[in-house]
Amino acid sequence: MSQSRFNHVFLTQRTSLLRTLERMVNNHSTAEDLLQETYLRVTRALSERAIDHLEPFVFQTARNLALDHLRARRIHSRTMVDDVPQEVMHSIAAPTSSAEDAAHAEQLLERLNVSLSELSNRQQRIFILSRLHGHSYQQIADELSVSLSTVQKELKLIMSICIGVADRLNAD
Repeated sequence: MSQSRFNHVFLTQRTSLLRTLERMVNNHSTAEDLLQETYLRVTRALSERAIDHLEPFVFQTARNLALDHLRARRIHSRTMVDDVPQEVMHSIAAPTSSAEDAAHAEQLLERLNVSLSELSNRQQRIFILSRLHGHSYQQIADELSVSLSTVQKELKLIMSICIGVADRLNAD
């Protein structure tokens, strides 16, 4: 299956895909972001293997991306704490946490804080806009006047740093 064939299918089905995504995520801007990501994912898949039934594959890819987005948004909304001073957050103890768990969590927060403070200003801004304010990659790219690819690469790097910090702490 050639890229030109995919481009034709994508352009033909773009409106239908966008409507489907909008119904799923209830946000036009997010649906546009997911549509772009669908295009990139299918293009990547085509470069790796032949796809016999392209149209259903495109719709399934879009649907999976929307479901992943909704799942992440649901998790984010459960863990999101906006504008709460750190002293208030530190005074809240989980009822089932042990002193050891609390110490471990405190260490993790301290190490993450140190690692994140070493990021460049742009990386810190990208992290805050994405993880704390819930901005889409495209919104961040527009606000910071950088490419969508730059936002994706920076967030991937930042998240690998966070995972590395957690892994090192758990290994200690």
